[in-house]
Amino acid sequence: MRRKGVNYAKFGYIFSLPFVIAYAIFSLYPLLFTTVIGFTDFKGIGKTNFKFLDDIFQNFKLVINNPSFQISLKNTFGMWIVNFIPQILLALLLTAWFTNNRRKIKGQGFFKVVFYMPNIITQASIAILFATMFAYPTGPVNSLLQNMGIIDAPVYLLMNKSLARGIVSFIQFWMWYGNTMIILIAGVLGINPELFEASEIDGATSSQTFFKITLPNLRTILLFTLVTSLVGGLNMFDIPKLFQNGGPDSSTLTTSAFIYNQAFSGSYLYNRAAAASLLLFAIIALCSAALFLIMYDKDAAKLRKLEKKQYKALRKADREARRLAK
Repeated sequence: MRRKGVNYAKFGYIFSLPFVIAYAIFSLYPLLFTTVIGFTDFKGIGKTNFKFLDDIFQNFKLVINNPSFQISLKNTFGMWIVNFIPQILLALLLTAWFTNNRRKIKGQGFFKVVFYMPNIITQASIAILFATMFAYPTGPVNSLLQNMGIIDAPVYLLMNKSLARGIVSFIQFWMWYGNTMIILIAGVLGINPELFEASEIDGATSSQTFFKITLPNLRTILLFTLVTSLVGGLNMFDIPKLFQNGGPDSSTLTTSAFIYNQAFSGSYLYNRAAAASLLLFAIIALCSAALFLIMYDKDAAKLRKLEKKQYKALRKADREARRLAK
């Protein structure tokens, strides 16, 4: 942009420079370095020299065949699926409730704040809170069960693998359903209101409007929600790590916790931690691509293709008409 001989575009570059420098130092460089050391023998505190392995995929093979990595991957997928299914269902239900113009729910702002509030609490605080609630032998849950006569003596509840995984899944669900709800509500507000007005005039019920108009028009938002939830779920770290440190017996060990243990515990195997990180990235990328293919709107793509073809044909006809006119 130029005005009175002054080039104002340079100020945009100047203002964006601090972010670019910070990103290059704290994000881009570590990312590239992690990618490189996944193919090397780099490990140990204070070591600065390393070399590429003769078999450059050795670290990846060791990680894939590691029983702890296999368990962590299974746990991560399992806990993500268990928390995401009820999360998206409840978020859709609340979205339908809040965006229904016929019901005109009062106090919507209050309820939205209450539902979203768990998302603004730090994961570390919530993990410690739930660990204290289920503590043995004097935790609140143990005391409540004893007072109700369900148990006679304190029980070490968190030694139950299924219960430990269930609690982690519940925490993830409880923290994120409000965020998912807000995103879906924003998506519904972006739908042409004339569609809802037409359905109301035609006598469609609330459920028919939701399933025939709202859901089909939320395809893109649902895809975004699925992908972001997948990325966040497979990178789950704070809650399972601080809640039970991956226990009992690795039942809540996640892939991110496995990577942390490889890098910062025992032998400080930075190379294997980097290899595990790259494998996790590949898994997330493949799963995201699969979701894109599954939820890809083929009809809309065909329509866009047809419109593009018609536009090209019109331009060609216009050029031909101009040529003949000359």
